[in-house]
Amino acid sequence: MQTTNTPLPKSRLQMEFELPAERLTRSLDDAARRLSQQHRISGFRPGKAPRAVVERVVGAPTVMEEAVDLLVENAVREAVREQEIVPLASPEVEVTQAEEGKPVIFKATLQVRPEIKLGDFENFPFKPEVEAVDETMVEKVVDELRDSEAHLEPVEGRAAANGDFAIVSFDGLRNGAKFIGGSSDQMPLVLGENRLYPGFEDHIVGMSKGEEREFDIDIPEEFPVATMRGAHMHFNVKLKELRGKVAPEANDEFARSIGRFEDLAHLKAELRKRLEENALDRARHQFADRIVDYAALNATIDLPDILVDQEVEVMRDEMRSAMARQGITEEAYLKATGKTEEEMREQLRPQAFTRARSLLALSEIAKVKGVEVPDADIEAEVAQARARYANDRSLVQYFESERGRNYIRSTLRRSRTVEQLVDEWLAAHPEAPRLRHIEDAGPGSTVETRPAEAAAPAGMTEPVSLTPPAASAPGA
Repeated sequence: MQTTNTPLPKSRLQMEFELPAERLTRSLDDAARRLSQQHRISGFRPGKAPRAVVERVVGAPTVMEEAVDLLVENAVREAVREQEIVPLASPEVEVTQAEEGKPVIFKATLQVRPEIKLGDFENFPFKPEVEAVDETMVEKVVDELRDSEAHLEPVEGRAAANGDFAIVSFDGLRNGAKFIGGSSDQMPLVLGENRLYPGFEDHIVGMSKGEEREFDIDIPEEFPVATMRGAHMHFNVKLKELRGKVAPEANDEFARSIGRFEDLAHLKAELRKRLEENALDRARHQFADRIVDYAALNATIDLPDILVDQEVEVMRDEMRSAMARQGITEEAYLKATGKTEEEMREQLRPQAFTRARSLLALSEIAKVKGVEVPDADIEAEVAQARARYANDRSLVQYFESERGRNYIRSTLRRSRTVEQLVDEWLAAHPEAPRLRHIEDAGPGSTVETRPAEAAAPAGMTEPVSLTPPAASAPGA
């Protein structure tokens, strides 16, 4: 078998094959046996009819087509294996000569993993930035804690204000007509959260319990529900109940009531400590993100469209997971935003392009740095998956599979590469803030979100995303 490889743009490879004539002869015999197993041929057991008989029954062109398909498939598989090529999708094949007694000549165009030429990824011109914690930030957390411990009491002697809990009844008209959802006898609202219609709650503020009020509002053109955009609304509203939050005072008694704190000063000291730790942790993550962005921008990568398409699907999976936690389906989201699936994909493509480049660059850095993940670490993650997803057998089986283990390995490898880059920079810059290591907060896991196996191309096992519910694609 003779092959000639020609690189093409967008990380494609054209392989030209010339196979000896005898290989086609053998393939024709194999094709005849296969077809005789699939078709009943009188007088012969399945798979035992001579090739000439099979050609009379099913037609010589059918046998030839089957033989060429088998021959091409096996030849491409053999060449890919011998040359250690990693195809991202099934090849496009063009047969230019397939005639018994002559060499078989064909071309196979493969989408392959792009060549990655790293630029500078260590001498970056920036430093970690740690947000300073001041007393105002501590007081804000104290107020949030007080708010979480607040209780509702009936409002007396004042009008409704933002933050109050109100129950209203209302009747509404949209462009002069009644509409679904335009009336309610008991609608609970937290004034100021604007959960109903834009500007609706603004008209409740200032009302007193039992008061009725009529008002008009215009729905903006960017409103999520397409059928409501630009509508003119008229409402008749009655404030039926009004309660306000009463928060405990910020004193020693309050501090002791919410935890093992001696007094308010002790609580504030602990809050400051946690805020400072969070600031260091946040600074480390932001610093790591900037390093990855820097490395990706300096790398030369002829990124194929298929990897961008796969990352788009990863991002869609992430969106579906986030929406599912809020009880929203993708179909409902598209209807509310007035977008089609294709429009959403196009909206995601720029970010998907950036993410795919970053992940490929990071995978190459992992090779340069020699970052490896021991099998014991993989098995520990699989054990966590068994415990965490005990009620989801299909997901457990995924992580137990070779593909799932490769997902874990590549995700761990890339995350450890990022951590190594950060730690190496910190070691070379002792004057920099001692950014808390990600593992200081406790062990994490790569199995906390579900990979979307459906988006994986044939033969690939590694995920594109670092933290996906994600699809599989080429990686480290």
